[in-house]
Amino acid sequence: MPPAKWRLFGFFYAATILLLLNSVNAAPYLKILSPTNGTLLNNGNIYLGKVAPGESFYILASPTTPNYNGTLINIGWDRLTYVTLPTGWSAQPSLLYENPMEMKITVLPTAQSGIYSMVLRAVNIGNYSKLGNLTFTAYVNVTPTVFNISVGPKKIYAGLNKPVNVHVTINNTGVSDGQFAITASGLPAWNSTENIIVLHSRQNNYIYPVFVSEPGTYKFNVSVGSTTSPLVGKTFEVTLIANASLENDYVALGQGVNLAPIVFEPAYAVLQFINDIYKYLAG
Repeated sequence: MPPAKWRLFGFFYAATILLLLNSVNAAPYLKILSPTNGTLLNNGNIYLGKVAPGESFYILASPTTPNYNGTLINIGWDRLTYVTLPTGWSAQPSLLYENPMEMKITVLPTAQSGIYSMVLRAVNIGNYSKLGNLTFTAYVNVTPTVFNISVGPKKIYAGLNKPVNVHVTINNTGVSDGQFAITASGLPAWNSTENIIVLHSRQNNYIYPVFVSEPGTYKFNVSVGSTTSPLVGKTFEVTLIANASLENDYVALGQGVNLAPIVFEPAYAVLQFINDIYKYLAG
C-alpha cells in the first residue's frame, strides 16, 4: 500500500481533475444547427462549407445553453451577431430572442476563391443569465464550383406544336440556397424562363418544356445559371428533331408528351407500345 501522503495526493489530484471536468461540462456552449452541425465553446471555431461569390447563406443556432452552474437555460443566448467580416461582406444579425437564431451573411460578388474567416458572437444581453458572450470563428470556402449541373437528353424528338421535356438536374454542394434561371436560346419564337430554388446540400430534378411549330432539326442551348452569382452556371447544347410525322409523335409520346385529351388514355398505351417497338428496332 502506498504511503499515506501519496494516497492523500492521489485523492486531491482526482478531485481536481473531476472539478475541472465538471467546470468544462457546465461551461456555456453554442449549438450550430445549419448549414452544418457543431457545438462550440468560447473562442472555438467551425468550418461551415462552400459558398459562391455574391451568394447569401444563413447560420442557424440554438439559444439554449447551460450556465456555469450547469443549469440549462432555454433562451440563454439572445442574439447571434458578428464582430468582424471579410472586407465587402455584409450580415444581418438574428432577431432578438429568436428561436432558433438565424443570421444572414452575404459574400462580396467579386470575392476571390479561397478560405475566409469571420468572427461571430452569441450575446446574452445585459448578462442577465450570467453567461457573458460566446465568441467564435467561422470559416467558409469561397468558390464558384458549388453546383453540379446536368441536362438531358442531348437529342429529343417532338411533333409540331407539342411540348417535349428537357430534364435539368442540379446538385447543390454549397451552404447557400441557390436561385437559378433555366432558359433556352436558338429556338424560333421560344423565350421562356423557369426560376427555381435549390436548397443547400440537396439535389433536385426539374422539367423544362420546349416546342417548335415548324419542322426541322434545331440545335439550341439550354442555360442554367445562378441569379445571384454570375460565375455560377453552365450551358448545354441540345438537338431537337421536329417533323409532322407519326413516327415523331410516337417518340415524343415516349418522352412524356400527350397527343390527345385524357379520355383517349387507352390509345396512349397502344402508342407507347409502338414507340417501344420502334426504339427496339432502331437500337
